[in-house]
Amino acid sequence: MSHYYRLMVSCPDRVGIVSRVSGFIAGHGGSITEANQHSDLDTGCFFMRYEILADSIGMSADELRQAFAPIAEEFDMTWALTDTRKRPRVVLMVSRESHCLVDLLYRWTAGELNCDIAAVVSNHEAMRGLVEWHQIPYYRVPVKAGEKQQAFDEVQRLVDASRADCVVLARYMQILPPALCERYAGRVINIHHSFLPSFAGAKPYHQAYQRGVKLIGATCHYVTEELDAGPIIEQDIHRVTHCHTPNDLVRFGRDVEKAVLARGLRWHLEDRVLIHGNKTVVFA
Repeated sequence: MSHYYRLMVSCPDRVGIVSRVSGFIAGHGGSITEANQHSDLDTGCFFMRYEILADSIGMSADELRQAFAPIAEEFDMTWALTDTRKRPRVVLMVSRESHCLVDLLYRWTAGELNCDIAAVVSNHEAMRGLVEWHQIPYYRVPVKAGEKQQAFDEVQRLVDASRADCVVLARYMQILPPALCERYAGRVINIHHSFLPSFAGAKPYHQAYQRGVKLIGATCHYVTEELDAGPIIEQDIHRVTHCHTPNDLVRFGRDVEKAVLARGLRWHLEDRVLIHGNKTVVFA
């Protein structure tokens, strides 16, 4: 597998950014294998993602960061440079619904997700056999009324101990407390079973059925303190009719949820998502 450095940049828009960054890379013999740029005309912000063939540039990731820092300061950049040889560590969280977890585990074993799944955390025992069959550590942390703080203290301990770069709520049916949302800001991905901002909260398919919608959907988004209101990474839909029952909507929705979560996670792992306020720029 080829070895790349990924450079992600956001900064105030001005003339010369692309020329300066591209010239810097070319000046060090670097080969840019993928380039993405976007200018937000409303906010005056500029976004960039470059993939650089690591062997072409002749520097380690740390050396490249050090060399690029003066340019970042000159253009007031918020930026990061990642090395694809360092595989992100992911913790999956799940409750009783298995479809998203099963799909992610399959894609991981098939090599579609470039990460290490460090652990699975659940508030139930139901998925232990499946997860341990994949030789992944499984931790049950019950979340009981009146004891939620202790439960989420343990969740935080497990995530920290796993050295997780990313946490995925794969139909984890508990609300993370504000402290966890803040601690892992921009690193917790959730799948919500509706086309947000419509039908936030519990039982969105039943809400959609009662409203008589003709399209249902699913939303992959980053978790924030405000329930189901974080920056959206990916969404998709499925058409329904008056003939379909709430159970039909749930069944159709599972297929959409799996695909949307997998795409959103993959784009996050590939550094294709730049957060801008409560919105995202996705170079997919």
